[in-house]
Amino acid sequence: MNEDERVELVRLLPPPARPELSADRHRLLRGHLMSELREQPVRVRRGRPGRVAVPALAGGLALALVLTGGGSASGPDRSQAPQAPQARPSAGSAPLNAAPVAAVRLLNQAADAADRAQDTTPRGDQFVYVKSVQTYPSIDEATGEATKGTPQNREIWRSVDGSRWGLLVMDGQRRPTGQDLKDPHARPDEPAPHPLGGGWLEPTPGNTGPSGYAYAAALPTDPDQLLAKLKADTKGQGPGPDQEAFATIGDILREQLVPSPVRAALYRAAARIPGVTVVDEVTDAVGRQGVAVARLDSGGVVETQWIFDRSSFEFLGERTVAVKDDGSWRKGEVTGQTTILGRAVVDQVGDRP
Repeated sequence: MNEDERVELVRLLPPPARPELSADRHRLLRGHLMSELREQPVRVRRGRPGRVAVPALAGGLALALVLTGGGSASGPDRSQAPQAPQARPSAGSAPLNAAPVAAVRLLNQAADAADRAQDTTPRGDQFVYVKSVQTYPSIDEATGEATKGTPQNREIWRSVDGSRWGLLVMDGQRRPTGQDLKDPHARPDEPAPHPLGGGWLEPTPGNTGPSGYAYAAALPTDPDQLLAKLKADTKGQGPGPDQEAFATIGDILREQLVPSPVRAALYRAAARIPGVTVVDEVTDAVGRQGVAVARLDSGGVVETQWIFDRSSFEFLGERTVAVKDDGSWRKGEVTGQTTILGRAVVDQVGDRP
């Protein structure tokens, strides 16, 4: 999906039922919604009043976008990094103009580990396979009420060079094809449903967006140049360049098999983004213990956390956490998360390592 199509999709969505939607409320669903939008053609139809139905989303899942947001529990432990204590700022404090030492050290340790990693370089005719567990909410636009999501097993096969049909499977559910939906824009060459279920991802030759392997592989390995490129590529998006760069780095780390020199540069670039902090003692969706790099979104309600293994500094996944009560969420609640279970290069759609 190209940028023009994404802009058109945003234009087609109905206007907010309430006048303001904070950046935090957008971010609650960004990790899930935007990754799926980037993967698939635009097929938008209106849902019931007060909700936004997007049938092209994974596994036939229709997300409801929140336009407002609830109440009280203790938040996560945010003491310090394993080797360099540094407290994160409280919600509502002024944005930092530099990353605290603990976050810089943790990200540099992750970058050093990436530098030592040995890569498998995929051929253009192969596929990048990523297996994960995702949990994201459905939120009613009219009422602002959030319904907690349930964990879903997610598998995705992306064409390395973008020339082949990819596949996205959520819990084995079959997503309707364009022909099923009688979509006038459906491609006549869309394959028959795959035995694993899921839905097809249209070929995207020359994909230059963050969901494409070519984009990730071509990123600069100098962290300053990389950060400048991400900010230029996302100019005008999101609430600000720093937050959008942090979110885009998370999208790439979560969705691709990134070459190790680029992965190292992504971590070092993130260490240059103001406001990143460390959250100690984090547990992912499958019970793995880790430590997280976090950044508070501009509205001061939700922060995004990247979880790393404490010993290997492997990227385990991403989650969003409420840092204060706000209508739909209570302080400390995980509002959404993606936990990576495996990545590989395979020869065919449906192949598993």
